[in-house]
Amino acid sequence: MEHLYDYLSFLAKSVTVVGALLVLAAGLTAMGLRRQVSAEGHLEVRHLNDRLRAMSRSLSQAFTPASEFKKIAKREDKRYAKERKQGDRRRVFVLDFDGDLQASAVGALRNEVTAVLTSARNGDEVVVRVESPGGMVHAYGLAASQLARVRQAGIRLTTVVDKVAASGGYLVAAVAERVVAAPFALVGSIGVMAQVPNVHRLLKNHDIDVEVLTAGKYKRTLTVLGENTEQGRAKFIEELEDVHVLFQDFVATNRPTLDIAAVATGESWYGRRALDRKLVDELMTSDEYLMRACEDADVFELRWVEHKRPIERVLEKFVGFRSKSADLVHTRIS
Repeated sequence: MEHLYDYLSFLAKSVTVVGALLVLAAGLTAMGLRRQVSAEGHLEVRHLNDRLRAMSRSLSQAFTPASEFKKIAKREDKRYAKERKQGDRRRVFVLDFDGDLQASAVGALRNEVTAVLTSARNGDEVVVRVESPGGMVHAYGLAASQLARVRQAGIRLTTVVDKVAASGGYLVAAVAERVVAAPFALVGSIGVMAQVPNVHRLLKNHDIDVEVLTAGKYKRTLTVLGENTEQGRAKFIEELEDVHVLFQDFVATNRPTLDIAAVATGESWYGRRALDRKLVDELMTSDEYLMRACEDADVFELRWVEHKRPIERVLEKFVGFRSKSADLVHTRIS
């Protein structure tokens, strides 16, 4: 009887624990569903003026006597409050574009641009910090088109390059009215490149046949597994040349003072050399540019954050890895 009582007691405890876990799991699932339904993401906004002010105050407090520091802080608070009440200062919206091969950051960029255009007014400015060595043509074309929306709305657009904006990265940066680059930033590379590995001879040596069936004369020009022809190769090169022409026309339209024939060789140049060739308009880091902007404007850093579950992040990395392998047969701006 005593054993039966112990068993029933254990069973009751087990049922209670399992029930609690099920309730917790149901709650978490419901929260996840509500989050999915409510929004795909959210916009984070940080006031850069406040950040710089806090940094300055912390440093000042370290070497200023306490009694004097309080007076200085009180005086600065009054001046700051007066500036905020005026409400007529121009605004600068700061976006970041960190481009990979697929220009996957374009998803966030399009939401950030849309958010800015709902609030921007005459006299405001959009600053985009561009960081990219280039990638796929259609993806970077879409990114450039997102920035073109800013100019079409009549809002001043500036791009700043701290490290590299080459190939597709420069395609994006060139949309701006003004391109600013750090002294050793790498820009340019106005050219097109495609890499297509071919293992046909390897397969043939192992008596493996691959049939590539197409409908349409140029449905497939070069292939990875099948035998490539001179006709297909010539057509592929023709398509590359056409993309290069489109690339040059786009840059020349946005930067009419540029000698496009001299710089559209696929070469890249560092800051000073890029300035001499008019690929950029000024040498300065993004930090210096934004600190200057804070002197007469309210500067806001914007960042779109997508809502993703942990399993979605893992799957996204896996898909990204698979995509990089497949992208070897795609044309890229480089």
